[in-house]
Amino acid sequence: MVGSEVGSSEITPLLHQLYSQNAKDFVSENQEMIDAVRRVSQATDGRGIFVFDRGGDRKELYKELLGAPLRRFIVRQRGDRHLLYRGKPCETLALAQGCTTPYGETVIKEEDATKNAYVLHFGFRPVRLPEHPTRNLWLAVVKGFGQQPLMLLTTEAMRRCRNTLWWMVSAYMTRWRIEETIRFIKQSYDLEDVRVLTYQRLQAICALVLAASFFAAVYVGTRAKLEILALHVLKAAKRIFGIPVRCYALADGIKKVLSRAGKGILGYKAMPSSPLGQFPLFSA
Repeated sequence: MVGSEVGSSEITPLLHQLYSQNAKDFVSENQEMIDAVRRVSQATDGRGIFVFDRGGDRKELYKELLGAPLRRFIVRQRGDRHLLYRGKPCETLALAQGCTTPYGETVIKEEDATKNAYVLHFGFRPVRLPEHPTRNLWLAVVKGFGQQPLMLLTTEAMRRCRNTLWWMVSAYMTRWRIEETIRFIKQSYDLEDVRVLTYQRLQAICALVLAASFFAAVYVGTRAKLEILALHVLKAAKRIFGIPVRCYALADGIKKVLSRAGKGILGYKAMPSSPLGQFPLFSA
């Protein structure tokens, strides 16, 4: 999970966790998602809006989000779910195709180093989930990205106001930044080339990568004591054509600075071998 504000280029890595269906404590993918929502919600005191792609369009997740406490969300729809509209069940795609879209906006999206312009038209309809008929929800509909409309189910109250509706659509499009964040983490830290051989060690590596990515994205340059370090790592990155993505430059710079210390951590003393073959990442 990644945190971000609408209209901001900054990102905050919040949760990065590895799990396996073969693990003894694994219950289900739904439970992994629910646990992640609970952890982030607790850490943020319930602030923010959870934004999911089509993979989040599941009954089990809605049950968690619409329970107590109620959590704000935006979930992209697959189109085959039935929603209650004016008291009658209707397929989401049919609702979206019949929705009027009186507002318009042009956006530029970068895809594979190319910029594509999209002329979007958007509107909304008040709906409810059949499993939660007392909860007011809204279906935002955006036409212009492809043949089928973009369908967003949300707890955010919609009204006939262009700015209100466009803010909600922008909040979903901000979610696309998580794809760039995942790409950044994989490329900058060679996450897919890790050579540890046990499940627990892979989980520990993911925790360390989360800490490193948080440091690069949030901590470096935000405090006076680190301004000099931020300056040095940006210079060390040697980006000839500028710094298109600040996090990439910082990661490159940190790697360059640390590569000069070839003897590891000064003063480090090897721990005695463990009968289990490894040590926990965090010890009491």
